[in-house]
Amino acid sequence: MAPRPPFRLHLLLLLLSLPPPLPLTLAQRFSAANTTLNHLARAPGPGSLYVGAVNRLFQLSPDSLQLEATAVTGPVLDSPDCVPFRDPAECPQARLTDNANQLLLVSSRTRELVACGQVRQGVCEKRRLGDVAEVLYQAEDPGDGQFVAANVPGVATVGLVVPGPGRELLLVARGLAGKLAGGVPPLAVRQLAGPQPFSSEGLGRLVVGDFSDYNNSYVGAFATAHFAYFVFRRRGARAQAEYRSYVARVCLGDANLYSYVEVPLACRGQGLVQAAFLGPGTLLGAFAAGPRGSQAALCAFPLAELDGGMEQARRLCYTVGGRGPSGAEEATVEYGITSRCVTLPPDSPESYPCGDEHTPSPIAGRWPLEAEPLLQLAQPISAVAALQADGHTLAFLGDSQGQLHKVLLNGSRGQVYHSEQVGPVGSAISPDLLVDGSSSHLYVLTAQQPPPASAQVARVPVAACPQFPDCASCLQARDPLCGWCVLQGRCTRKGQCERVAQLDQWLWSYGGDSRCLQIQALQPAHHPRQEQGQVTLSVPRLPGLAVDEYFHCAFGDYDSLAQVDGPDVACVTPPQDQVPPNPPGTDHVTVPLTLMFEDVAVATANFSFYDCSAVQAMDVAAPCRACVGSFWRCHWCPQSSQCVHGAQCPEGERTVYSAQEVDFQLGGPEACPQIEGLAGPALVPVGWESRLALRVRNLQYFRGRPAPYHCWLELPGELRRLPAVLEEAAGAAGLIRCQAQQFRPATSQRELPVPIYVTRDEGQRLDNAAALHVTLYDCAAGHPDCSHCQAANRSLGCLWCSHDRPACRYGPLCPPGAAEPLCPMPSIHSIEPLTGPPEGGLALTILGSNLGRDFADVEDAVRVAGLPCSPDPALYQISARLPRIVCVTSPAPNGTAGPVQVAVRSRPPGISSQRFTYQDPVLLSLNPRWGPQAGGTQLTIRGQNLHTGSNISAFVGDQPCPIQEPVCPEAIVCHTMPQAVPGEAAVRVVFGHAQRTLRTSPFLYTVDPQLLAAEPSTSFRGGGRLIRVQGSSLDVVQRPLLSVWLETPVEVQARGALARPQDPKPRRSCGVAAADPQACIQLPGGLLQCSTVCTVNSSSLLLCLSPAVPDGARPSRVFFALDNVLVDFARTSGGQDFRYQPNPRLVPLSRHGPTRPFRLKPGHVLDVEGEGLNLGISKEEVRVRIGAGECLVKTLTLTHLYCEPPPRAPRAANGSGSLPQFEVQMGNVRLALGPVQYEAEPALAAFPVAAQVGLGMGAAVLIAAVLLLTLMYRHKSKQALRDYRKVLVQLENLEIGVGDQCRKEFTDLMTEMTDLSSDLEASGIPFLDYRTYAERVFFPGHGGRPLQPLPDGPQEEGCRATVRQGLTQLSNLLNSKLFLLTLIRTLEGQPGFSQRDRCHVASLLSLALHGKLEYLTDILRTLLSDLAAHYVDKNPKLMLRRTETMAEKLLTNWLAICLYAFLREVAGEPLYMLFRAIKYQVDKGPVDAVTGKAKRTLNDSHLLREDVDFRPLTLLVLVGPGAGGAAGSGGEQRVPARVLDTDTVTQVKEKVLDQVYKGTPFSQRPSVHTLDLEWRSGLAGHLTLSDEDLTSVTQNHWKRLNTLQHYKVPDGATVGLIPQRHNGGAVSQSLAQSCSSGENTPMLEDGDEGGVRLWHLVKATEEPEGSKPRRSSLRERERARAKAIPEIYLTRLLSMKGTLQKFVDDTFQAILSVNRPVPIAVKYLFDFLDELAEKNGIEDPETLHIWKTNSLLLRFWVNTLKNPQFIFDVRVSDNVDAILTVITQTFIDSCTLSEHKVGRDSPVNKLLYAREIPHYKQMVEKYYADIRQSSPASYQEMNSALAELSGNYTSTPHCLEALQELYTHIHRYYDQIIGALEEDPVSQKMQLACRLQQLAALVENKVTDL
Repeated sequence: MAPRPPFRLHLLLLLLSLPPPLPLTLAQRFSAANTTLNHLARAPGPGSLYVGAVNRLFQLSPDSLQLEATAVTGPVLDSPDCVPFRDPAECPQARLTDNANQLLLVSSRTRELVACGQVRQGVCEKRRLGDVAEVLYQAEDPGDGQFVAANVPGVATVGLVVPGPGRELLLVARGLAGKLAGGVPPLAVRQLAGPQPFSSEGLGRLVVGDFSDYNNSYVGAFATAHFAYFVFRRRGARAQAEYRSYVARVCLGDANLYSYVEVPLACRGQGLVQAAFLGPGTLLGAFAAGPRGSQAALCAFPLAELDGGMEQARRLCYTVGGRGPSGAEEATVEYGITSRCVTLPPDSPESYPCGDEHTPSPIAGRWPLEAEPLLQLAQPISAVAALQADGHTLAFLGDSQGQLHKVLLNGSRGQVYHSEQVGPVGSAISPDLLVDGSSSHLYVLTAQQPPPASAQVARVPVAACPQFPDCASCLQARDPLCGWCVLQGRCTRKGQCERVAQLDQWLWSYGGDSRCLQIQALQPAHHPRQEQGQVTLSVPRLPGLAVDEYFHCAFGDYDSLAQVDGPDVACVTPPQDQVPPNPPGTDHVTVPLTLMFEDVAVATANFSFYDCSAVQAMDVAAPCRACVGSFWRCHWCPQSSQCVHGAQCPEGERTVYSAQEVDFQLGGPEACPQIEGLAGPALVPVGWESRLALRVRNLQYFRGRPAPYHCWLELPGELRRLPAVLEEAAGAAGLIRCQAQQFRPATSQRELPVPIYVTRDEGQRLDNAAALHVTLYDCAAGHPDCSHCQAANRSLGCLWCSHDRPACRYGPLCPPGAAEPLCPMPSIHSIEPLTGPPEGGLALTILGSNLGRDFADVEDAVRVAGLPCSPDPALYQISARLPRIVCVTSPAPNGTAGPVQVAVRSRPPGISSQRFTYQDPVLLSLNPRWGPQAGGTQLTIRGQNLHTGSNISAFVGDQPCPIQEPVCPEAIVCHTMPQAVPGEAAVRVVFGHAQRTLRTSPFLYTVDPQLLAAEPSTSFRGGGRLIRVQGSSLDVVQRPLLSVWLETPVEVQARGALARPQDPKPRRSCGVAAADPQACIQLPGGLLQCSTVCTVNSSSLLLCLSPAVPDGARPSRVFFALDNVLVDFARTSGGQDFRYQPNPRLVPLSRHGPTRPFRLKPGHVLDVEGEGLNLGISKEEVRVRIGAGECLVKTLTLTHLYCEPPPRAPRAANGSGSLPQFEVQMGNVRLALGPVQYEAEPALAAFPVAAQVGLGMGAAVLIAAVLLLTLMYRHKSKQALRDYRKVLVQLENLEIGVGDQCRKEFTDLMTEMTDLSSDLEASGIPFLDYRTYAERVFFPGHGGRPLQPLPDGPQEEGCRATVRQGLTQLSNLLNSKLFLLTLIRTLEGQPGFSQRDRCHVASLLSLALHGKLEYLTDILRTLLSDLAAHYVDKNPKLMLRRTETMAEKLLTNWLAICLYAFLREVAGEPLYMLFRAIKYQVDKGPVDAVTGKAKRTLNDSHLLREDVDFRPLTLLVLVGPGAGGAAGSGGEQRVPARVLDTDTVTQVKEKVLDQVYKGTPFSQRPSVHTLDLEWRSGLAGHLTLSDEDLTSVTQNHWKRLNTLQHYKVPDGATVGLIPQRHNGGAVSQSLAQSCSSGENTPMLEDGDEGGVRLWHLVKATEEPEGSKPRRSSLRERERARAKAIPEIYLTRLLSMKGTLQKFVDDTFQAILSVNRPVPIAVKYLFDFLDELAEKNGIEDPETLHIWKTNSLLLRFWVNTLKNPQFIFDVRVSDNVDAILTVITQTFIDSCTLSEHKVGRDSPVNKLLYAREIPHYKQMVEKYYADIRQSSPASYQEMNSALAELSGNYTSTPHCLEALQELYTHIHRYYDQIIGALEEDPVSQKMQLACRLQQLAALVENKVTDL
């Protein structure tokens, strides 16, 4: 158990040395490595603690948090887009998914733990509280009614287990999450027990019109004795976009949520609620505050006011329609449902305190409950808890940084009295902040931790009083629950202090006098250790004791009894032997003096015992001064050299008293015998005999006691003693002379300080009044030459002595005549620089010796190349180790050169060995000539003699251009600085004081480059992906870079990943090209920068390769560096950051490993499997090579790469004879997948050898037997044999090739569909708007305007209003259920009322009642019930089989209305992709324009069986302003279009329009018959193409339609679509006249030329009967034989079927899958059919299956599959329709229960899908079973959905038009309807016949006889 933050110094230092510096608490902890913890729950009483985590459940002991049990809950194979499944095939997108715990609750009654995860749509399970590993309940196949928690980790789910009548219920609230969450209510009541636990069936659900409009985000759920409360955030009504905070309340016993009420919450001036807790009588809420919610505020809402506001809202909504006294709306029914506030009796709120079925719900109050903030914090609050203890209300706040704040709530304000770091910094505290059963501890969960920390649960004490060791820390903590119990010596809660009732016994932080007891005074404050005495302590507010109790004093370990007198306490000090020894090096010992009660310390102070004898040892140089000047009362005995306490010097010896003694004048440090200082100079020359004298004072203490004196000098390595003599003077002063001595230290130094002191007698040292020393100096040290010597301080007496070896010596040591008054001539060692400009002004540095002793010696003494050079006095140095002169050169002619001379005084000059040259630097050129005004351009200035001087600087205009070293003679490199405005700037270089300007080539500052767009925005970590960057002025950038900053973890750095520290601008070398920088460099601060150099393609385009980044590094910034312009990638991509994806992984081709060859059949498409293949690259960028050949990439998906290999085996890339390697390159990622071995192509199978031998032998026998007969039939036999062999070859080749053809076709189709998906992202699927969709479904075959408009003319103006009034009355009359049912039954009973009329009237009713779908549904239920009763007596299996009644048509229309959203959102995309795939496949092969037959089809009746040679072409279609005019006009574009050379001109136009208008709905495209196709060849060659013209070929009354092959249009030809200038040919005209909408395939017809028949690819096979057979050609006979064996061509059907199979499966899966919530209308309908069957006693499951199939699959889905034009704006051709017919028939066959049997005589269409139909049947059966098992659709939910749908088609004109046409049918049978109404007694009471007569009079504008 860790202590609280300590206050003692050694513990503080210990804590500071521990990383990280987290405060420690008295908390037990549980942590789980690499696991995210989600929720906490606690069993009642002393039960266990439960932790819900990702993939785990933990059971912990409540006290020590020891792990008791663990349960594994994940990962699970799952997808949020799928409902729970058993077979993974039901959810192809399922992946191994982590299971985060979303809800964790305890049921105390049943001793069960409820745990809900995110997987399987948030289903829950029950586990035993005693062992969480034991599962008590887990739904095996849960329905959507058991989807409880949110299936996304970031969406909160809250819940409560509440008591119900005889059972416990589960209240769960959750936010909107995922695609399948639309059917799960935000709040639901669920059962915990029963056959279906967690189901909301039959219980209350908060029904929401559109959950996404409100999007509740729940914060917490709480319960009191009577109510449950939910705190959440949500948007307002549909018109309000802002979020607000709310609290909702329901009664605990309300299982239907009738009592639901919510009101807004507002913390004044703050944001939204973030956390909440229901404390004692108060709801506490933490609200976001500050900018961007970075702070928090705490508000308290009294529960009484909260309930009062809710009761007021309930009363207003119950009794006065939600209106307040002012008439404003103060309460309403929320969540977009149709219910409204009502006006009930005033006592309704009291009569129905929890609502009832007839009361409005859910109620929302409009006025918020407001509160003032109690306090504000600097961090966001994520958790709140509260409790009452010791009469105080405390709140506990957990913040987003892992801190727990304890708050004292006092009235209207709160005060944070303690904050502690519970989790690592940056780890938010979970909202599950729990208080244990005893209210003594908190359980704190920190869920998500930053690495490397782990998630943890901590048990933190509510009041950690025992952790405060002393009174000061106890009271400083200001914990309202803690105080200091004085006589117990502990920090305790108030109830734990025994004498708390007595005065001054329990000290509290918030009390009147909250100070700890302390010893305020000590008398005396210290004591000599040699004596024993009494000490008096002053302790105010000392608590009183009983008579037999006492205090005692403790001096360390010594105790003495205390005498108490009020606040004064007297104690006796310990004897000397009981006092602890002094610490080494000190003169005293300090011990704690503690006033004790028994063993409890009451007050403590420090008390010191001093030792005078130890004082003198503290200062050896001045023992007397240290003694008498100390803090203690110590005196000095000078003769005996003792420091004593008291006057204890030996008898007869005078005493120097302590400075503390004020009664004695002779005292203090100044009275001590001492040496005051030196009597002579302190400088002593080395090697010369010197005598020292010192001044002394106060030696009168020694008079009459003579003793010898000695001087002591502390030389390095030696302590030298010199005899000394005392010379006394008048008074107390004197003089001590030391014996003369010559000093020679062991080490030579210019000056050496040497300490000196004096002793008397043997070791009796005199005090030094101050630090005393003499200085030994050596003239030879530090003066290497004459000039240095003469420049030395003259007081030293140093001379330059030429005796023996010239040196600097002390004057008397130099022999007479050897002293040199003048120095030798100067010596020049070096000069710098060696060159300078002719203008002079260059600072020249001269280094040498004997360069004068002061500036006057050299002021005019320097010449350079014979010219004077002026020295600078500020830079002249003679005292340095190497003297220097800095002079400024004079002007000189270019080329002047010579040495440097220095002449000092009259001595000969010193001449340098180096020569200085005057040279003229010349600037010649500049590169580059321009750059951005932001700077950063690397300029290279070329010229001659550029390395002139040393102080060289460059400028561009007025801006400096920092030079990159070194400066070379021919080039200077610098980097430009930013410039304020663009423009030219002269380049100049300054050489000292000389300047050169490049006037002929100024540098141009251009506007900064702008980056506009960059794409793509993803790359693999290996880099190398081409990034295209568009912008402006990009060519001004010299070296653009694409860079990425990376945060590298320690392990990446440990691997030495890629980078080393590098200077961003490295030093270059002259004459050596600059090396490319490293790919990655280490930046300061630990960041890694990886870069690539971009290529400037043009002024508007950069081409960059993405940099490679090491694994494990996290990109923090991706940017472009354009010289000094830095642009983040996100700014160029619309705010999208550049993302790095993991490198792709590919599986070797061979299953036996990458070294084994893969056998490839020629013509096969290679399928390579892998992972993450398209995450960072597109298929166009992937390069695949097989040896030296290329494998063309056709399709690239996440897991597959399809490529088409070369037809022949390429050679190996290395030129060797080995097998070629298969390599895939994706940017920089290169993957070798093994060698490839081509298999030999199989030769055409000859007639088998055995058959040949047998046939030969048989033929020989036959010839021998019947030679004559053989000769006669010889020719025919040979011909038959050749034909048979040819057929065999064809069959075998087709059988082998169909599989390969399917794969190749599928690859091409997937490529096309991938491109289509990209197009759809921009243009979207061309869905019809709802109105057009409804009209096409309701009135199929009626064209574009199914309803006749009302008369609209001046003459009808008068009667139009009357008609409208009548139709309005008809609309009102239709709202009568009795009238409507009578109308329907009467019309259906009329013999002349045809089936077409029934469908038409049913559709008119659907339109008229579209705004009242709830009513229409009720009518439909009644009609279907009648229909069921009718068929039960006959054959119930025939019900709904056809559309024979109005009920069946109404059902069709009702499904179309309810499933429109499902079509658009779910089934529409796969259906459209199927349609486009069919169209693409059909268009790839030839289609006969006359017969309509196609080579590629699924329908054998539409199969083009003949072999037609065709060739694909790509035409370039002109689009734009010039498309219709002359070629070459400006502004036009060329769009490629794929056609066939066998296409007719009309077919070509259709394909061209499809390509040009591929993103445009068909209805918005121009008609193919209004345009001509014009072939453009060159500038003047224009040819208009048509199906028929003068060039058409006519032969034997057969005219062939013109094709591109006929016109010899080449591949790549340019064509244009122009407006038609004349009528088209016969085919076009006939098409325009005879073809219905959407059908334009030319049919066989007679032309205008007297019996001439048209043909395209094949001639019609019709022959007149009785025609004689004629001798046919060999080709015609072969064709006839081929037709006799049609199975040869039926492989085309198989190929087409295999290619389309994926799209057919996807469509069926979308229709029949329940992986997403089934539309509520389907569930509602199926439940109703089940109800009908039960009501009519039908128990045969086959009958119910047939009803559901007939009502939904065959009635709606078959119609939708067969007619895509009902939902899409497309044209369906005959061929596409024929294929859809086959697919639709397959769907129909899949819905039947009868066994699907096929035989030899079965239709080819059924044979095609014979293998798939059983699987589709299983899908249908599972679809029905899953819907049946799902939770029922409630009436309330269905009505809410219908109310929303009612507004989708509310156009009044159309409604009136529908009513007008409906009236025509009423008028037709007017008398029969009137009769039926008059016969019914109820309708008579309602006067329905009369009302009909009235409206008829208005509609027909006549008066009726009423």
